[in-house]
Amino acid sequence: MKFVETNQAPMAIGPYSQAVVANGVLYTSGQIPMDEKGIIVADDITNQTHQVMKNLFYVLEAGGAHFNDVIKTTVYLNDMDNFAKMNEVYAHYFGKHKPVRSTVAVRTLPKNVLVEIDCIALANVDFRV
Repeated sequence: MKFVETNQAPMAIGPYSQAVVANGVLYTSGQIPMDEKGIIVADDITNQTHQVMKNLFYVLEAGGAHFNDVIKTTVYLNDMDNFAKMNEVYAHYFGKHKPVRSTVAVRTLPKNVLVEIDCIALANVDFRV
């Protein structure tokens, strides 16, 4: 098992890793709309989803994967009324690749953000850590 870390995405805000690779599979922690300096982006779902997807991109890249390698995602929304706008941004990053996904409505998220996403992907064996 190898731990993945990148300074291009926010550092974990608790006792966990940004991602772990085990047996060629990359598991990311949930990413929230916080930039690499620890600042939460604007309060709307579109901008927050873009930031989450950028964070996932950098964590995936550090673990030797890309959006096309993603097998499954889990999306956590604090309000299902944000589903359509989140989905538009999400679709932009995945393009024609459509991993399986669960979307869950939750009461609150860390730092009171609107969205959090984690994913599972196949990792290239030559990833950087």
